[in-house]
Amino acid sequence: MTATLAETEARLADLATTRKVITELAPAGTEADPPETNTAYQAIVNAFNQHPGQAFRARELHELLGMPTGEATVNITRSRLGRLTRQGFLTQPGRGQYQKRS
Repeated sequence: MTATLAETEARLADLATTRKVITELAPAGTEADPPETNTAYQAIVNAFNQHPGQAFRARELHELLGMPTGEATVNITRSRLGRLTRQGFLTQPGRGQYQKRS
């Protein structure tokens, strides 16, 4: 475990050095691109805000938002919906259905 920790710390030091070099090489006056403001969570919350009385399944939500409907991406959204439910923003009126809490 000590060896793994030492390797991780060395890797972090290398990354910090790399970041410093890249920052010095970047032309002056250029800024990094702003972070993506419309995250998946924001898109999901916006969809429920636009349809407050409607219950959605994860796949239906993907179709509404124009997101890919592959099983892996839908499972990620199911996880996000579960988190929003635990946080009290959504309710589950039925198995696999999510609705904005009124």
